[in-house]
Amino acid sequence: MDTRGKGSAWRPGDTPDLPVDGSSPLAVTGGSQGGGITLAVGGLEPNLAAVMRDVPFLCHFRRASEIADTAPYSEISQYCKIHRDQIDVVFNTLSYFDCMNFAARANAPSIFSAGLMDTICPPSTVFAAYNHYAGKKEIKVWSYNKHDGGDTYETLEKLKYLKILWRE
Repeated sequence: MDTRGKGSAWRPGDTPDLPVDGSSPLAVTGGSQGGGITLAVGGLEPNLAAVMRDVPFLCHFRRASEIADTAPYSEISQYCKIHRDQIDVVFNTLSYFDCMNFAARANAPSIFSAGLMDTICPPSTVFAAYNHYAGKKEIKVWSYNKHDGGDTYETLEKLKYLKILWRE
């Protein structure tokens, strides 16, 4: 899927319409911004077989803006620095888009991943989404990885996860 600032950088997006009768089983997956979108889909669509996200972005905005100095969190920090009287309004507004809050509505079995050295999606924000996740869940922690998380190892983990899940 092409998303703002991400699409067509290395390959074109392809998001065809589903057949009228849908498809089953449906699993969603994504990393970084796609991981955040995957969380949102998991919270909005109750009929998913699995939700798999790697180093999900856009989770726990307040925490991220307090510890990360990279965009977009630095943009939030800069705004709050100037508009000191609007901090509660800022985070109340962002709560409508915070993927951590979508996680609380999700019910499909899920696997998360976090890179403990990730400065783009700080691990504490990933754990916040994980801890709010309402469905059955697992997390794979990559101690020495940054925003790449488990990379191809994580892909293999997700395939193993689906194989076991769909056998049940």
